[in-house]
Amino acid sequence: MQLSRLVKQVLWVLFLAVLLLGVPRLAGLFADQFNYSNIDPDGAFAWVSVHHIAQAVVFLVLMLVISNLTNIRFGFTWGDSSVGLFYVRLFALVFTGYAVVSLIMAVAIGTFQPPPFPLTERNIAGQLGFQLLLSGPSEELIFRAFAITMLALMVKGALFRGEQGVSRAIKTVFGKELSYANIIAAIIFGLAHVRFAFAPFTLSFHTFQVIYAAILGLFYGVCYERSGSMYYPMMMHSITNVVAVAVSVIAVLVIS
Repeated sequence: MQLSRLVKQVLWVLFLAVLLLGVPRLAGLFADQFNYSNIDPDGAFAWVSVHHIAQAVVFLVLMLVISNLTNIRFGFTWGDSSVGLFYVRLFALVFTGYAVVSLIMAVAIGTFQPPPFPLTERNIAGQLGFQLLLSGPSEELIFRAFAITMLALMVKGALFRGEQGVSRAIKTVFGKELSYANIIAAIIFGLAHVRFAFAPFTLSFHTFQVIYAAILGLFYGVCYERSGSMYYPMMMHSITNVVAVAVSVIAVLVIS
């Protein structure tokens, strides 16, 4: 019985991983069908905006169908606002400090990478608009609201549940446990930042970016599970991306 359950869990995780990683790739193919040269000649925001809208629509429809057929809910509520806003405020403060310190260090040691597009008003406004309005909502809808909810149907349990000796800092951020569903969703989110092609088969990724995304995914997931709402992780995710882009743009303008 234990082996049979384990096999079912593995198959369920693999199925969801294919879905979670495959739909964004298909959304990319959809976004490739349009010409953005008139509105975004430098490729700063238009393609990625269409891509994120397309992938969000697919999962939104899927989630609505599942909700109508079952009693499964995906955090389409404001949930526990005190918990959600606590995470948003704490994360905004900590991440902004981290981003500024990291940027200063990168500039000091010569590893700073400017944004991959000319810093025109249109590009800056388009990229910040995408990060604020689309990046967090689209990706949290998929990798937290859908992924964690569906993974939790088969994958139970959590780390350090009831364990003694866990630091107060960890308990403050993660609560009393860190669910396996959240951990798996965060790993899949990290893998979503790996680029691959089939003809010929190639893989390209930055190890730091994959690990960085997975770690951030854990924080977003804890907020989702503890608040019962997808909206607060969306805010956290958008704050992450807006701050990261903004400090890079400011650094280029100051340095130049």
